[in-house]
Amino acid sequence: MSPGNEHDDDTPDRSRGGASNNRGAASDQARNAPSVPPRDGTDAPLGRGPNAAGTDGAPAPSTSGSSGRAPAGTPSPSTDRTPDENPGTGEKPAPDASRTPDRAPDETPGAGGASGRTPDRAPAPDRAPSAPGGDGTDQPDVRRKAPDMSRPRSSRPDQPSGSGDRPSGSGNRPSGSGGRSSAHDAPSPSGRTPRAVAPWVRTRLRTAPRAAAALALLVLVTTYLAAALPRAVDRYETEGLRHGIASAAPRDSVLELTSPLPVATPSQYAEVLSPDALRKRSDELRALLPDPIRTDPAQTAHGVRTVARLEGLDPWLPRPDGISPQFVLSSPSGLDRHATLRQGRPAAGGPLRPEAVVTAKTAEALRLKPGAVVHVPSRNGERVAVTVTGIVEPHGPDAPYWAVEPLLRAPVLAPLVDEEVKYFWQAALLLSPDSAASLLATAGEPEVFFRYAPTADHLTARDTDRLSATLHSIGGGPDLVKLTRAVGGNVTVTTGLDEIVDAYRSMRDAIDPVVAVAVFGIGAVAAVVLAMTGGLFVAHRDAELALLRSRGASLTGIGLRLLGETSAVAVPAAALALGLAVATVRPPGGGSGAAGAAGGPGAPEAAGAADGAGAVGVLGGIPLGPSLLAASAVALVAMLVLPLRAVVLHRRPRLHGGRDDLLTARPSRRRTVLELTLLVLAVGAVVSLRLRGTGDSGDHLVSAAPVLVGLIAAMVLVRIYPLPLRWLGRPARRLRGAVGPLALARAGRSSSTGMLPLLALVLALTTAAFGGSVLAGVADARDRAALLSTGGDARIDGSVEWTPLPAGLTETVRGTAGVRDLAAVQIEYGVALPSHEGTIARPMSAPLVGVEPASYTRLAERTGFGPFPAELLASTGKGGEAATADTGRVLPAIASPSVAERLGREPLEVVAAAGTFRVKVVGVRAATPAVRGEDFLLVNGADLTRRAATALLVTGPVDGTALRSAVTARTDAFRVTLRSEERAGYVDSPLQTGAERIYLGAIGAGAGYAVVAVLLSLAQNAPERGALLARLRTMGLTRRQGRRLLGLEALPQAVLAALGGVLVGWAAVPLLAPGVDLYRLALATAPGLARIDGAPLRADPWSLLVPALAVVLLTALAAAGQAWWAGRRGSIKELRAGDAR
Repeated sequence: MSPGNEHDDDTPDRSRGGASNNRGAASDQARNAPSVPPRDGTDAPLGRGPNAAGTDGAPAPSTSGSSGRAPAGTPSPSTDRTPDENPGTGEKPAPDASRTPDRAPDETPGAGGASGRTPDRAPAPDRAPSAPGGDGTDQPDVRRKAPDMSRPRSSRPDQPSGSGDRPSGSGNRPSGSGGRSSAHDAPSPSGRTPRAVAPWVRTRLRTAPRAAAALALLVLVTTYLAAALPRAVDRYETEGLRHGIASAAPRDSVLELTSPLPVATPSQYAEVLSPDALRKRSDELRALLPDPIRTDPAQTAHGVRTVARLEGLDPWLPRPDGISPQFVLSSPSGLDRHATLRQGRPAAGGPLRPEAVVTAKTAEALRLKPGAVVHVPSRNGERVAVTVTGIVEPHGPDAPYWAVEPLLRAPVLAPLVDEEVKYFWQAALLLSPDSAASLLATAGEPEVFFRYAPTADHLTARDTDRLSATLHSIGGGPDLVKLTRAVGGNVTVTTGLDEIVDAYRSMRDAIDPVVAVAVFGIGAVAAVVLAMTGGLFVAHRDAELALLRSRGASLTGIGLRLLGETSAVAVPAAALALGLAVATVRPPGGGSGAAGAAGGPGAPEAAGAADGAGAVGVLGGIPLGPSLLAASAVALVAMLVLPLRAVVLHRRPRLHGGRDDLLTARPSRRRTVLELTLLVLAVGAVVSLRLRGTGDSGDHLVSAAPVLVGLIAAMVLVRIYPLPLRWLGRPARRLRGAVGPLALARAGRSSSTGMLPLLALVLALTTAAFGGSVLAGVADARDRAALLSTGGDARIDGSVEWTPLPAGLTETVRGTAGVRDLAAVQIEYGVALPSHEGTIARPMSAPLVGVEPASYTRLAERTGFGPFPAELLASTGKGGEAATADTGRVLPAIASPSVAERLGREPLEVVAAAGTFRVKVVGVRAATPAVRGEDFLLVNGADLTRRAATALLVTGPVDGTALRSAVTARTDAFRVTLRSEERAGYVDSPLQTGAERIYLGAIGAGAGYAVVAVLLSLAQNAPERGALLARLRTMGLTRRQGRRLLGLEALPQAVLAALGGVLVGWAAVPLLAPGVDLYRLALATAPGLARIDGAPLRADPWSLLVPALAVVLLTALAAAGQAWWAGRRGSIKELRAGDAR
């Protein structure tokens, strides 16, 4: 039989022996696989036949003179050559040791991609083909002297020479030219054969488009997440800074400059304090404010005011407890823009005849009307008369113009605490700017003020340090000197803006390390999944790469070609993902330098910069560098995984590899050293985290502690994985049927690279468990803080301390829908406490709480804050007005630890508005529902002399609207606080919500990558499983048994990963909890106002069990789907694919 017709039938002859089957399979693969592209300096010459490559390296003799050849990248018509296998099949070609081709193969990939065909005459020595990277001197002499080698093909890769593309005759000789080359095949004038360009990347991508699309999608999603993360963090940090400034109380955020006025007459300073002079000076000071401070001109105010309160001397003014009202005189600028005249006329007057207006609330409370004259004392003992000319209504009472000094818009009834509490009125008279100089005649210690309300729309998180430095310079640095020179006198700068910035920085520094834990976790999972993708591609192309190496291809050539393939897919996908991240995660409104022309030097230039920032769109507010770096890192990993893994696996040429499974694999010394190194790092990270916590934001090893713990756990699981399989294998052999033992054997025969799926699943489950525990700890801390703040599901108390409950309010609230229980308490704040040490002890005060023991103990039991038996506060039977004179009676009390330590064990006398009595501490509790502070003293309310409940603590799912309506129907002096509303108030910073979104995203991304890991682990051996099912079906295996076989084969690793993830997540939480405090992430309040001791990390059962069960279920469903799909394909088609699987 001629070589060309030896195996015309595509079906292998199964009656022959193993060698015959191998030869048939090799012949089938040779006919169906595309040829190796021409030489380009990266591949070995393929002119050496498979016998030479696979056996002793001797060259194959040529039996034909010349033959035409097909263009590069197309299948060769000859059947007597062994090209590379079909890309993407993952089949290993079998060597044919019994056949020798009748001519040299068509192509020889070599340096520059020149044709491997030689003319009839011997080639010149300087044109001898060589292996990749060779210099032409490593070929056998017989290769250079073969007289019957074919001529070079046409220099045009898309046009074959002559008609050599169609076989004709028994010797497969091309027709047409009779074996001679056409005009296009002639050498170039330089004597060198033109090089043919092989479209390797294009050919490979066209051969496996689905694999390329899957890789592109994975890189797209991963790069988008990586590029969007720094932009999202920058966005919520910027929003947090702006929110902190915008939501702060105006009196804390404004920048106020004050300068005291000397003792002088109004006429002496009439020109200096004129409206035009003060306006000019205010503009000069605003221009001196350095960047990045910007101010709002609409809320800017200046003028003259009195620092000391002035007594109202007129007898017709209201005096609730016989105390005269006190006034503040102020001449703010721009009053006409911030108030509407309701009655009378605007104030005018002058330095000697001051006129003023008052707000509507001030006029109502102090019985003022247009034309009234208010007299206040002067420095020389005379009276200064201020005429009220009109009544105004403020615009936007909560705006900084009015909110900085609330007394300007509404009077207050201030208490005077002495032996008994007395109240008096405090109010403000708003003088005209022309009357500002008249304040020099009063005894109110006048001063000139310049108030600037800052804006935050132009600030970004990167301005934090610069803003803090600027505020320190204004408060006591070079900028303060400039402001002092501009004012011309002593200047005092008052602002709480620096404290706001410091609080923001403190919260950001506390939250960032916690967020970094999630980032490290999801980043590790993504990297492992990318490595799994590269491993899958290498496994499917293992036979192709082994054949290339056996024919002399260099590692550099193979790596560069694979790098070209992955680069063609990963780089465009990463670029697209980066663009999507930039387009979707936009900076918050304003951007850097946007709309900041409200104040400060160079305001017009700032406005122009803002316009320029808007011109570049989304690039204006968030730097592109971190996103670009993250996208480049993902693209680099995706590009290098396949080439590096291929180069490592094919360091030495081979055709057949030995068993590479977990049961027979023996860890190398390098792997042992790597595992020990990671173990040391993990131990160091855990110890560092427990000792220092997450506060050290610069130590990334601390943030990577959960990842390192999961990594070590995965390595341990891989090492012990064969043990349970061996233990289960023995009893499985005794079972009826072959499915169980076969499934266990197949599970043990899984590739040793199965560590990557196991590692990916363990890391994903650990990340999900840790992230769920963080969110659960945050939610628990907020619930406890809100419950302790309200004392129940709702709290009803007065807006002013020591306000008794109106009659009938308790019964009304008890009848409201949703109220299950009610506890009335009497709270008196600031009660001076005696000390068992006597008068040498420091003064100390604490709230005194009178309770009804039965209802209050039920409340304490439900809330869990300081429960105690009701018998501890049993009544003495001596209370009420009748016990006023009995100051020696002893009341049992429950105290906080510090109060109990101060009082000691012996009874001590307490003097309070509720009565005078002696107390003896009978119990100590750390917290109690009635008070928000840390110190308290609980007594039985029935034993107090003056009994009057001041607050109601409600239990039950009450309706806030109905409860407020019931309270308002009785009185307007009481407020209703719901626990749900109090809890929502703890999440008032975008820093908190942004960090929580990052954790939710990390959990979701981890779940997605876990799904991908499961699918990749099943897809890696999918062809082999399909062939196995096809063979077993020929032996009588049913479809149901096939599904059970694949399911049982895949479940051991999934169950092991699920158990490992649950155990690692459960162990990591208590292991790392001492170093993770979620207080700042959970609560927006400052540490000094802490309502709870902390927010420790605690394990969340749902976060541990649900993802683990989902992994097992998903694996089972995927295996069942794979078995169903394999059953749809015919057994003949699977078996015809060759026996390489």
